[in-house]
Amino acid sequence: MRPVRTAFAGALLGTVILAGCGQTGTTSGSTAAPTSAAPSASSASGSAGFPVTVEAGNGKVTIAKKPERIVSLSATHTETLFAIGAGPQVVAVDDQSNYPAEAPKTDLSGFKPNVEAIVAKQPDLVILSNDQDHIVAELAKVNIPVLLEPAATKLDEAYEEITEIGAATGNQAKAGEVVSGMKSELDKLAAGAPKAAKLTYYHELDQTPYAATSQTFIGQIYGLFGLTNIADKAPDAAGGYPKLSAEFVAQADPDLIFLADVKCCQQNKDAVAGRPGWKDLSAVKKDRVIELDDDIASRWGPRVVDLARAIGDAVGKAATS
Repeated sequence: MRPVRTAFAGALLGTVILAGCGQTGTTSGSTAAPTSAAPSASSASGSAGFPVTVEAGNGKVTIAKKPERIVSLSATHTETLFAIGAGPQVVAVDDQSNYPAEAPKTDLSGFKPNVEAIVAKQPDLVILSNDQDHIVAELAKVNIPVLLEPAATKLDEAYEEITEIGAATGNQAKAGEVVSGMKSELDKLAAGAPKAAKLTYYHELDQTPYAATSQTFIGQIYGLFGLTNIADKAPDAAGGYPKLSAEFVAQADPDLIFLADVKCCQQNKDAVAGRPGWKDLSAVKKDRVIELDDDIASRWGPRVVDLARAIGDAVGKAATS
């Protein structure tokens, strides 16, 4: 069993242990502009100039010059770095950063960070999503700038983090393009999908089964398509990630079942059908059990668009079948 590292279950880190494989409240859509303090250059040389000061999760971080040796301890932020053109500046990423393929994966851990191992990479910037073992303060002792960008709880926060990382690495223009592209694609996917207000769904984080409600980051992505989340009526739904009983899911009989535990927990359509009382579920009978890519379904970076596309495709098929 490993700690859930998903953005969608980030609030559970340290309190609930799940067999998760990846690394997410409420927004009205993907077109809203970022609301938190925007990155600001502290020199007059322009938004790409240095020094630059960024408002991150660990407060205002000033970076003296463009980073040339970046270490990422977050799979999501690794994806962002390469998407915004900062890949050549990255010298090491953590053991969970498996995308893109060219990312310099190492045995560094974002969940059990080792100060000496990080320092050995000679970074001039470290980007992470969790302050495990007070790693931010530990790295500050050796004068290494750290950008703490926690798991986003809504789309706007994801956009903000991409923008902040762009400013901190000297890639602000490209980061802006990435954010604009994400917003545009999500809008198109939501607008092009059939209205499915009466369709219900169950998103499975792991086979225990833990789920995610509409108030989580992942729930907001589903919300773009007008789906109704069965987990919202769970007894402990207030926390965002209720543990559902098999009986609860069977009684709710969702129209769609999305599995985000395919790689980590070897779950698939057949495994779902084999669970006690589940073979007669509507989603099973109508072949509406969707096997998601665990990583895409558990990170809050640029590939959120790919997750939305998978959901949109499933909604489209269900609406016409």
